Order: sequence, then structure tokens, then C-alpha cells
Amino acid sequence: MSSEKPHKYTPGPNDPSLPPQLSEFKDKTTDEVLKELNRMPFFMTKLDDTDGQGGENLELEALKALAYEGEPHEIAENFKNQGNDLYKAKRFKDARDVYLKGIQIENNKDVKIKESLFANKAACELELKNFRRCINDCKNALQLNPKNVKCYFRMTRAFFALDKLEEAKESVEFGLKFDPENTSLINLHDTIIKKELQIKENELKILKEKKEKENLKIILENAIGLRHIMDIKTSVPPELIRDAKIKLDDPMDFESQLIYPAVIMYPTTNEFDFVAEVSELTTVQELLDLLMDRPKEWFQLEGHENFSSKKLIAYMETQSGGLIKAGKKLSFHDILVKDSPKVPIFYSALKIYLVPKAESETWLAKWDKTKALMRRSAD
Repeated sequence: MSSEKPHKYTPGPNDPSLPPQLSEFKDKTTDEVLKELNRMPFFMTKLDDTDGQGGENLELEALKALAYEGEPHEIAENFKNQGNDLYKAKRFKDARDVYLKGIQIENNKDVKIKESLFANKAACELELKNFRRCINDCKNALQLNPKNVKCYFRMTRAFFALDKLEEAKESVEFGLKFDPENTSLINLHDTIIKKELQIKENELKILKEKKEKENLKIILENAIGLRHIMDIKTSVPPELIRDAKIKLDDPMDFESQLIYPAVIMYPTTNEFDFVAEVSELTTVQELLDLLMDRPKEWFQLEGHENFSSKKLIAYMETQSGGLIKAGKKLSFHDILVKDSPKVPIFYSALKIYLVPKAESETWLAKWDKTKALMRRSAD
């Protein structure tokens, strides 16, 4: 190990002399001086809140206090310069806090420094996405200097980020009055105009779609009305068919086929089926054939012994709460357009009961018209 003593700090021809507050370090080594420098807010690379012995760092606190020595405008400018260095290092939050300290200095009558502090703080708030704070800081700066183009730019960007396009446009156009050739303002103005056009196009598109939807609804209502079809509804449809919709095969032609969702009930086994689309020209027999196209195992389940397209009878409710037997050769159009007995649809869907012929008389005997009507109101 070398026994050579560390060299003392000696300024060279181009080296800065020690700051006055560090004059007592003249007999210390370079390493010792750098160690102390790192305790100062402007030089430190790491923060040590103690004196290294578990106590309060009195020198650090004393140096912090130096920031508030001098005339108010000098103190404010010092904070502005510190904030600028932090901003360049992209330490936007720290820079914002330093600018705020400068703003809060009392009796600072230097308008230019005040303006810079507000404008620079606004830049930090913009980077931190505190858009409303950015706008307020810009307004404060512009009250001191209405020609601060950078503030108009920052305020415009903040308004744009908040989707306040009218305010953004007004702000950028005001800035362009002072600097018509400013490229940043011109580009930002173009961006706002494009955004406005895009919004208008979207609004027109939504309006057009809404109008088309209303027209299709009118055509569908006319198609149902011309067929004298009754639709029994309540405010809360069953969840099963909540998203199912009656529709026309050609939405623009009320004479085209109506397509219904269908709920099929099997009351003897307490089961049901749902078919999303059944044409009004479909016959009862065709629907039965579709429903009974199942694996053999299904027909072996208890209660399914008499389930087949030949052995099942279709029933539909009438307006008065009774039942009619739906002839298998009839289409659903034929059944629904008859005025007597009137067979309605429910929640814009077909409702069909399928009962084995062997059990039909027993099931029919249990049907209660009053209870059927009560169930509708309960739904």
C-alpha cells in the first residue's frame, strides 16, 4: 500500500476558486472537498440528510437557507435558473416545485421574472399532463405579457388534450396574431382543424345511422301493422329473448318475410328450446322437424318417449289467455294474421307449447286462462 499523502485541493489556472462558503476547505484534499460539494443542493449526486453521524445535516440546511438570501427578484431569478436546469434534465416535477417557490417569493416586482416562472411552470404541468394547471399558469403569464407566444402554444395544447377544441382554436389563433409565421402554432392550428373536421364527419355518420335506424324501425312497424299482428310486451322482457329481434328478411321492404325469434316450451318435462330465426312462412311441421332432429340418446331420456314430430301437438296462446291447436300444415303467418281467435306474439317472439298427443288432454285440462293472463302482467 502506498504511504503517499493525498494531494490538497489547489485551483489551476482555469479551475474555479472555492466558493466563499467553502473557504474553510482550503486545507482539505480534493476528495474531501468533493465530498462536501456533494452535500450542496446544486452539486449533490446523492442526498444525505444527516451529517454522517446520525445527526441533522446543519450545513445542508444552512445552504438551503442561502437560496432565500438577496433581493426578492434575485431570489426569484435564482429559483427560475434552478428550475430551468431541472427542466433540461427532464425532472419536470422537481422543476415545477422550484418554479412554484420562485412564484411565491413576496415583493418580487420584476414582471419579466414572474412571467417566466409562470410560463415555465406551465411547461412542466403540460409535461406532467396537469392540463388545467397548465392553462391557469399560462393565463397568469399572459396577464403579465399578452405577447408570450409560448404560452399560447402550451395553453392550446392543454385545451386540445382536454378536447376543448373551441378554446384551443381561439388560443392558437390569438398567438398567430403576434407571430403569424410561427411553425409550431401553424402546425397545431392545422391539427385542430383536422380534428374538428373528423368530429363533424363522425357526427354526420352517427346522425345518418340514427336516421336509417329510425326508417328501418318505421318499415318494420308498418310490416307488422299491415299483417294485423299483436305483440304483447312488458317493460322487462325475459332474459332469453332480450337481445333477440324480430326483423324483415329485406329491412327496406315491408312486404318481405318477417323473421321471428321463437321460444318453444315443453311443459310436460319442464324444458324449453330457443330458435333465433324462424321465417313467418315456416310451417309448424317444418319447425317440429327441425326441433326433433336430435341424437337418439335424447329420445331415451325420461319423459321424451313420445317426443317426435308426429307425436307432438303444437299449441299457442290466444289474446284472451286460452289456447289453440296450431295445425301442422299452417305457416306462422297464417296463424298470426287471423283476427279470430287472435294469436299474439310475446316480446316480439313466437311462443309455442309442444305436448305429446298422449298427454295433451291432461295438460289442456290443467290450463287456466286467468292464470295465463296473470303471468303476462307478472312478466
